[in-house]
Amino acid sequence: MSAPPGEDLVNQWESEQARLRLQVVEEDTEDWQRSPDFSGLERVGGVDLSFIKGDEVNACAQLVVLSYPDLEVLYEDSRMVTLTAPYIAGFLAFRETPFLLEALQRLERNQPKLRPQVVFVDGNGVFHYREFGLACHLGVLSGLPCVGVAKNLLQVQGVHKNEQHQSQIAALQKGGDSFPLTAASGKVLGKALRSSDRSCKPVYVSVGHKISVTTAVRLTHSCCRYRVPEPIRQADHRSREYLRTHVPSADTYDTKT
Repeated sequence: MSAPPGEDLVNQWESEQARLRLQVVEEDTEDWQRSPDFSGLERVGGVDLSFIKGDEVNACAQLVVLSYPDLEVLYEDSRMVTLTAPYIAGFLAFRETPFLLEALQRLERNQPKLRPQVVFVDGNGVFHYREFGLACHLGVLSGLPCVGVAKNLLQVQGVHKNEQHQSQIAALQKGGDSFPLTAASGKVLGKALRSSDRSCKPVYVSVGHKISVTTAVRLTHSCCRYRVPEPIRQADHRSREYLRTHVPSADTYDTKT
């Protein structure tokens, strides 16, 4: 295990998050977002990193672009990367964003017509310790609308996985039903979404950048064939397959919480 990160690094990262947090837009900015059927939306992106078990440094950074509403893969970029920043809870973006941003920039250079109009991120957005998770970080630096979708509940700002939370999950009757994740301050940081009729376990949706939480939830549901929205599911699947191909003896795992 690596040594605990220095206090100076944590302070530096907190300052950087606070600076970038001021640039987050938590409202709809695109015409397609205001359309009941997302008319005008043609390309949705998904990003993820997959790791080899026992290796916290080497990973596969994955970008996919899918057609909308058919959700067929139009583009994929798999790249082995070496992470240099330490893992610290609440600062995942400083490890992962540079490589995800590079993948988007490669796409912009090589096939700009396939640039996604929105990116789904396997992680949180404003539903975060300091309201600036991975989806916000990538959104601000890329300038693209981003949606954070987490598979597990981050217990933060007064949101807890308690009996009340479990009863709210049980009350979700069908795919598309949701309830707010409300901070102790009263601010809605995101929503728990039952993304599929076939899955009772929700996903946790929050704004990354340039989209409202209501639209983010509606769009996430529209991109779900299964529990996890298809852009993230495809990114996860393809990054794991890439690792299995290039490191055949490796087991893979997901660091997201």
